[in-house]
Amino acid sequence: MSRYDAAFADLLADSWAELLGRPFVTAGLRGEAAAEWLYRARFGLLAHDTSADPVFTYANTTAQERFGYTWDEFVGLPSRLSAIGDARDERHEFMDSVRRHGFADGYRGLRVTKSGRPFWIEDVTVWNLLGPGGAPIGQAALIRQWSDA
Repeated sequence: MSRYDAAFADLLADSWAELLGRPFVTAGLRGEAAAEWLYRARFGLLAHDTSADPVFTYANTTAQERFGYTWDEFVGLPSRLSAIGDARDERHEFMDSVRRHGFADGYRGLRVTKSGRPFWIEDVTVWNLLGPGGAPIGQAALIRQWSDA
C-alpha cells in the first residue's frame, strides 16, 4: 500500500460509514483526493491488519510525527509495540472489544514514541475495516487528541 492509496481511503471511509452511520471524510471526497486529504490530516490515523500479531499498514503524517517513525518504519511494525508494556494488556482487551462490536469511541490509552517517550492518545475512535461480505480485514484508529504522560 502507498501513502496515497485511493482504494484504501475509500475502504476507511466506507467501513466508518457502515459501522458508525456517518461520513468520515469531507463531503464528496473519494479516491485519490480522499487519500491525499487523509494522509495530511491534522488528526492521527493508523491502521493495522488482522494477522496473529497485527502490524501497521498505514500511518498518516500526524501519526508519524507523534510516534516518531517514518512511513517505512511504521508500516510493518507490530502494532502492540506502540503501547508501553504495562498498557499492552489494556490495549489488547480494548482491541478485542472493537473486533466483537465493530467500533468503539472515546478511548484513551498510554502509548510510546520510537525514542521511548510515553504519551496519551485521547478521544480515539477505533473501527473495523470491512472487506468483501463485511468480514473484518483490519482495524483503524482516529486519534483526535494527544497529551504528555
